[in-house]
Amino acid sequence: MRYRRRASGAGQRPPAALVAVPVVLVVLITVADILSPDHIHLGPLLVVAPALTSSFTGPRLTAAVAALAVGAQIVIAVVRNSITTSNHETQIAALVLVSAFVVFFSRLQERRDAELAQVRSVSETAQQVLLRPLPRRIGPLQVASVYLAAEDHARIGGDFYAAVRTPGGTRLLIGDVRGKGMEAVDHAALVLGAFRAAAHRNPDLPALAAHLDGAVSWNTSPHTGEAGEAFATAVLVDIPDDAPEVHLLTCGHPPPLLLRHGTAVSLDARRPDPPLGLGSLLPDTGAVDVYPFRKGDVLLLYTDGVVEARDARGSFYPLAERVASWRHTWSPDHLVDRIHGELTAHTDGALDDDVALLAVRRTA
Repeated sequence: MRYRRRASGAGQRPPAALVAVPVVLVVLITVADILSPDHIHLGPLLVVAPALTSSFTGPRLTAAVAALAVGAQIVIAVVRNSITTSNHETQIAALVLVSAFVVFFSRLQERRDAELAQVRSVSETAQQVLLRPLPRRIGPLQVASVYLAAEDHARIGGDFYAAVRTPGGTRLLIGDVRGKGMEAVDHAALVLGAFRAAAHRNPDLPALAAHLDGAVSWNTSPHTGEAGEAFATAVLVDIPDDAPEVHLLTCGHPPPLLLRHGTAVSLDARRPDPPLGLGSLLPDTGAVDVYPFRKGDVLLLYTDGVVEARDARGSFYPLAERVASWRHTWSPDHLVDRIHGELTAHTDGALDDDVALLAVRRTA
């Protein structure tokens, strides 16, 4: 399983070539000032060097460049024989003062980056606890998954997936909790915990769905003091080891895609269940759909963040059409990687919703 995130520059050393830029600027400005006529003063431009340095590194290197700039300003004054003039004294004092402010704010930025890195680390750990890494192989299945957070600094959202081995096969779950923030994370953790606790006991899918529905309903009932309107869309999947088929129970979730021989077939539920937590609205539920799932077939499960991702013109990402056009990328790893790349390009890196992908291939 992979968690995709934007890279942070906190704690990284800048390249030597980048550090050389402000140093070269100091040298060039100093030489240009010394060679200029007496009425032209380029020394004040030296403040650019520490300001530029603070944009890519911490306060220590910024202070070193600032000291170099102040030293260059003094050299200019000495060479011009004007070290004691009020003009150069003012320039030196102003450069020292501005450099001190630049170093101070660079220190504040460094502390903020360190705190943000710590928060990201905690979020990353929490996400891995919530969405446990899936093995690359589960019984006769190859598995690949990816989670894309819509928020730049977020690692946790309301999308979820899980896989559990049973005595006769493999059970999968993918879903999306209504809402955002910690409330959505709480409900996602509840659904995942209920699934992991019950799926391996081998109840049929309707009974398992009823168990999950009851867990969500109880968590938002007045008895818990957290009454609300939370619910979760989900797809429950049962893949037996000894039969070339897949069993699906859809609870208000986008239908999986079955990829076979360059085609992508949407496995629409004939009679979908309501989302988890809303089962009381339609008590007569529990319809399981059975589809062929043979050796080499790939089942692609996804959340609505994939098919509702928009480009700059407002067009949705055409998932089914895109995967059907790829003739040689049926490997689960290649599949989720390519979809991730296309989603990033389609949205220009600005997802509006979290994305979860789960690709499963039968190998035997």
